[in-house]
Amino acid sequence: MTTTRTAIVTGSTSGIGLAIAEAFARDGLNVVLNSFSDTPADHALAEKLAKEHKAAVVYIKADMSKGAECRDLVAKAAERFGSVDVLVNNAGIQHVAPVDEFPSEKWDAIIAINLTSAFHTTAAAIPLMKKAGGGRIINVASAHGLVASAYKSAYVSAKHGIMGLTKTVALEVAREKITCNAICPGYVLTPLVEVQIPDQMKAHNMDRETVIREVMLDRQPTKEFATVEQIAATAVFLASPAAAQVNGTHISVDGGWTAQ
Repeated sequence: MTTTRTAIVTGSTSGIGLAIAEAFARDGLNVVLNSFSDTPADHALAEKLAKEHKAAVVYIKADMSKGAECRDLVAKAAERFGSVDVLVNNAGIQHVAPVDEFPSEKWDAIIAINLTSAFHTTAAAIPLMKKAGGGRIINVASAHGLVASAYKSAYVSAKHGIMGLTKTVALEVAREKITCNAICPGYVLTPLVEVQIPDQMKAHNMDRETVIREVMLDRQPTKEFATVEQIAATAVFLASPAAAQVNGTHISVDGGWTAQ
């Protein structure tokens, strides 16, 4: 029987997912990186993390918009490492438009990747965790899992759904030494957010610092971005023995956004 825990992090070749994956590798877990692209760079990234942290890190392709591939990701991870002890549902996409102009295909893709994928991976992982005598399921939700913003109907709907899924799963597996919790970040300075800053500067005729403070972080009272490292540290805590009685809830890392 394996003694090293194994973590799957979906959507983990950049941003928050990569930071979480690296934090687990640093802690000595076996780590499965995931995306839909399956490029040499994806596999090289896994090799880089493995070398840097002296951990077993592999890349497994799965299109998170496809339920069968979500479940296959879990099966392949278990086949490779013998167990799935930590599942982090992080994969997500975004599109912004008014409801009456929101493209149907974008709605379907966001719901599939941001919400339905977590159902499929969780459903596949629970039997493995039960067999192993416990596990951790961590859903990367959002401040938008708790409150809404205009023009983000699909994203807000998906993230609210993730919160409901988190609570339901937690109740179902509470006596199996499996926990299910969510992390709700506010604005995090990821590469995807970084590239939006010049466009926002142009649109609002503001300098970088002003557009970050007054536009992007308008609802984040600290007027500071959360960092990917802070989100990763939260995930590490939720996967730790210290969090054994943290179940069916969320941790907000949003600078006070949802306190308002």
